[in-house]
Amino acid sequence: MVSIGIIGCGHWGPNHIRVFSQLANSRSLMCADLDEARLKAVKTLFPSIQTTVNYKDILASKDIDAVCIAAPTKYHYQFTKEALEHGKHVLCEKPLAMTPEECLSLKAIAQKAGKILMVGHVFVFNAGIRWIKEYIDSGEFGKIYYAHSERTNLGPFRYDVNALWDLAPHDVSIFDYLLGGAASSASARGLKCLGNKLEDLSFASLDYPEGRLVNIHVSWADPRKCRQITIVGEKKMIVWDDLDSLGPIKLYDKHVERTTKFYESYGEFQLLSREGAIMIPKISAGEPLKAQGQYFVDCVEGNKEPLLADADKAASVVKALSAIQRSMDNMGSLEKV
Repeated sequence: MVSIGIIGCGHWGPNHIRVFSQLANSRSLMCADLDEARLKAVKTLFPSIQTTVNYKDILASKDIDAVCIAAPTKYHYQFTKEALEHGKHVLCEKPLAMTPEECLSLKAIAQKAGKILMVGHVFVFNAGIRWIKEYIDSGEFGKIYYAHSERTNLGPFRYDVNALWDLAPHDVSIFDYLLGGAASSASARGLKCLGNKLEDLSFASLDYPEGRLVNIHVSWADPRKCRQITIVGEKKMIVWDDLDSLGPIKLYDKHVERTTKFYESYGEFQLLSREGAIMIPKISAGEPLKAQGQYFVDCVEGNKEPLLADADKAASVVKALSAIQRSMDNMGSLEKV
């Protein structure tokens, strides 16, 4: 039984408390937050959990094996570093830190301490995303030409990081996972349209190996909530919609063929579209956050590296975000990742 301490009981922390309370081989032992009203609310939902306004009580507890960090992003590096140095395994929400160097520094600290360090890239535990990965790797999809994602809503608004650092870690981690590597360059534009000092939206383009282009749109200032990814390949096309109640994935048997027949009027070849059936595969209805929590606990119990979401994966995502931010700061300049 792995005993977990949760630091941060705001928007996401209570979900981690619930998950680690429900898993067979873990328990939520203690949680920390500066807001006593939040702690009172959590105590109502989870009567057995210990509460504290001082996160250091979690670090000092000999009964706690691992720490889940769901505090604001600016504290991720500090809290993770302290937890590792106190001999705790750590699951930290995304992004792991604000620079790739900090991510790799945490990796070194974890290795020295002999502890598991994992980042909350929850969508690599999404059943739909994992189905897409398996399908792409099977070769039936063919070469990937390009992909684009949209992650928008009217709020919720944050004041510690902008919409890019809040939302885009999900999409960058998804594309790194699906494409089996990291982006090489980025260009982007952002806008502060709500009077906030931070960008409320971003349009980013990323170059991945083998000439694959990825576009990511994130926004807090959009009239509709959207969580979609489209992937276009030489044999098939896929749309993933995390909010579609009929099924998150639609697989389109559509592609383009090039004929070699001679056409005197306009050239030696012609592109012809081929349209087939639309398949909606049956996807398991498991909760990604619970799958992520189970993976973390299993890694702790088995002393196994969390290869799906380790510090290297975290650093790769943060490198891309940093390049996108530099490009936004420089009006769309092309930046090396």
